[in-house]
Amino acid sequence: MSFPIYVALVSQSKKVAHSQLDRVAAALQKQATRDFGPIWDVNAMVSSFSSLEDVPVGYWPIIIEDNINMPGAAGVHEDKDGQPFALVQYSSSWSLTASHECLEMLGDPFGNRLIAGQSPKKGQGRVEFLVEVCDPSEDAAFSYTSNGIMVSDFYTPHYFDPVKSAGTRYSFTGHITSPRQVLKGGYLSWHEPVSNHWWQAIFFGTKIQYRDLGVLGKLTGSLRSTIDSMTTVPELLEGVSSGSASLVAAASAQKTSDESTNSKAESWREQIKALKAGK
Repeated sequence: MSFPIYVALVSQSKKVAHSQLDRVAAALQKQATRDFGPIWDVNAMVSSFSSLEDVPVGYWPIIIEDNINMPGAAGVHEDKDGQPFALVQYSSSWSLTASHECLEMLGDPFGNRLIAGQSPKKGQGRVEFLVEVCDPSEDAAFSYTSNGIMVSDFYTPHYFDPVKSAGTRYSFTGHITSPRQVLKGGYLSWHEPVSNHWWQAIFFGTKIQYRDLGVLGKLTGSLRSTIDSMTTVPELLEGVSSGSASLVAAASAQKTSDESTNSKAESWREQIKALKAGK
């Protein structure tokens, strides 16, 4: 058993009620323990806190803000001591973004992990892929729910397999069906050693396009934070549109979950009342 990673979910937005923060933290904890941990061999504990002052030393915070003011700033960064923290901009689907950043923090805490493999771009050979477990299937259309809360899909280590094989799971939800596939609304980043350039396969329009980022030069933090600062993903900042089928489905799942939890709460109240009455 690996040492646990402790993650703190903190809101500095008045739009997030503490009860909602608790629910999202519980959903992220279940996702980390049930879904992500066994696949990526990670042991994590996610808790919610009322303020940054309440976060114990040793926790990595995920902080929700009304406006982070920088289009590429959402994501995992490092503090002055080199420890990870994540910023999430509040939106209608902030739980999806929080899940995304939590899983990427757990998959590669310091944002510099590279895995070698064949480039998806013709004419390139073996390259070094930056490990960002949610980016290729980050769109809400590929999300799922944990405790009725919308959370992000993520790829498995088989995502970097050299060839496709039958019965292999490439992402948790199964939406990714082959190695190095990028779904609509997602992207993949890699380093091409021959030219020393960084590249991306981005699927933000009607088809996949390849983007040459050039030589990075001086990094602004980790490789991940540098790449993220050069990649604007509107959904992570603005959230999912109110009419989105994914958001509607998540709201329905949460309503069903609420009905069950409310019934359970009432049952507990009745049992407590009976015990206090000596029955």
